Amino acid sequence: MTIKKKYCLVTTADERTWPNNKPILFLGEWCKRFSRKEKWIKLDSQTLKYHWDDRDKLRKDYGYLQEIHEVLLEDLSEQLNRIHKVNYSIRYWRILIGPWLGYFIQALFDRWSMLKRSLEEYDIDSCQILNRDINSIVPVDMKHFNCLFVDDKWNEAVYGQLLHSCAGSRMNITSINAFSSNSSLSSKILSYTRSVDALKFLLSKLSGYITRKRDYFFISSYIPLVTQFKLQVRLNQMPTFWSSPQINYGDIDTCQRKWVLNNSKSLDEFIKVASQFIPNHIPIAYIEGYKSLQQGVREVKWPKEPKAIFTSNAHIDDEVFKAWTAEMTENGTPFIIGQHGGHFGMTPFAFYEEHQIDISDKFLSWGWSNSKNSKIKPFGNIKLLNNQLKYNPKGDALMIGVSMPRYSYHLYAALISSQWLSYFNDQCGFMKVLPQTLRKKILVRLYSNDYGWDQKLRWENEFSDLKFDLGRDPIKALLENSRLCIATYNATSYLETLTWDMPTIVFWNEEHWELNSDSKPYFDLLLDVGIFHTSPQSAAQKIIEIWDDIDSWWLSVSVQNARRKFCEQYTRDIDRPVDQLKKIFTAN
Repeated sequence: MTIKKKYCLVTTADERTWPNNKPILFLGEWCKRFSRKEKWIKLDSQTLKYHWDDRDKLRKDYGYLQEIHEVLLEDLSEQLNRIHKVNYSIRYWRILIGPWLGYFIQALFDRWSMLKRSLEEYDIDSCQILNRDINSIVPVDMKHFNCLFVDDKWNEAVYGQLLHSCAGSRMNITSINAFSSNSSLSSKILSYTRSVDALKFLLSKLSGYITRKRDYFFISSYIPLVTQFKLQVRLNQMPTFWSSPQINYGDIDTCQRKWVLNNSKSLDEFIKVASQFIPNHIPIAYIEGYKSLQQGVREVKWPKEPKAIFTSNAHIDDEVFKAWTAEMTENGTPFIIGQHGGHFGMTPFAFYEEHQIDISDKFLSWGWSNSKNSKIKPFGNIKLLNNQLKYNPKGDALMIGVSMPRYSYHLYAALISSQWLSYFNDQCGFMKVLPQTLRKKILVRLYSNDYGWDQKLRWENEFSDLKFDLGRDPIKALLENSRLCIATYNATSYLETLTWDMPTIVFWNEEHWELNSDSKPYFDLLLDVGIFHTSPQSAAQKIIEIWDDIDSWWLSVSVQNARRKFCEQYTRDIDRPVDQLKKIFTAN
């Protein structure tokens, strides 16, 4: 008779929770830091397959989670109105808490799903979790949450809570003392509250003396300062430049969190779990600190009745701006959001994109439109107004890499979690096709946030002859010294280089960077002329082919026609931007 092996479940890379002398089931590849390979490679272990490697499941789950988001947003809006004795609309709360709720639900579902899968596929009899003050993982606000939920500490604690909630009777869960703690994360998180850009603060303070109650309002607009200055003059107002004040939200008060959502007894298993978790995880800014937030909104010297509000990136984690804007929209002020990066308009699903369009009255895209949504207004690449680049035809090549959180982030058609390992293998496959002489001509720009993947160490383990930029130097300066940009993921960089008419090669795995049906014909244009590739090998072969005379290929009629058609759709150049922006802002 064969005895079935019993495992101890390990949920994160925190080795304090790893057992001694017992078979281990690693919940995912995120548990195994490459820098610690000499330890985990020797263990008797298995690693659970990631559930969203099945991309059909991912799409189905995304649709389900969007439905759950709406159910819980309505429920939570009612609760917050009651708690704070206000009567705001769902749109108000969507603007203020929508980003956190969406990110939190998607992250929680991923963690919950992996635990369920582990219990279904393996015989797990134990798990060790750290004994900690659970309030230590409650975020202050959205900025804090963005730091927390991609880190080992937050995830280890949440996995522990989920295990107690969902599997407490099925295994032996042992709490162990957190005999040492990493305070660097807390220090990093709190540092942003103390660092204020002096120039922005001064400009904002001066703006408070000259603004009128009906002025248009611009913050984090991505519009170049000179253009924004001219635009405001054309809008018949004194140019103002705003930044949000820092708010002290206070501390957690557990007595203020003794409430339940209506869906806490739902028949849907995950809705029930999420409803139970939300009161204990919602940021302080929305509960204990909400009065301070409202006080901050009352004290800002911003227009009292703005004709319109415009931002390109303050709508996710700037709490004062979100609370003020939510209040202004209750009174009918138009809210306009500008696209601020790549990937928009190309993806079959993206919470980040959908949320922005949902909360806005107008969304200014970089060129694309959607016949099913009149809010989306094709405009152009705001970020590159009056921004030119001249590349060096005799320079080397810049290869731009990406790192994604080891624990799933907000959902969109991209790499998720351990799928980054497949991405890295593709980069290695690309490099191996190149002759060594050409490989030495490539500067690999690592992503500035490593997320614990140990990017540089992995590269150095594979290749001894590569040059690296650690993602800290200005990318434009690196491009100006290069003859070719090699983009390896669907984001902003290649849109900028195509706009600048810089020779560019783009490649990625279509299974992890899916395109919607509207964008596919435009990428086919790039594919036909050798700009876009769906395999690393094809991209490498193209570079070998053109390296000695890149301009002959790049300046050819076919390549330039494809580039222009693509740019017109996804990174359009803007003629007379001040006139166009004025027309958008003054339109009814």
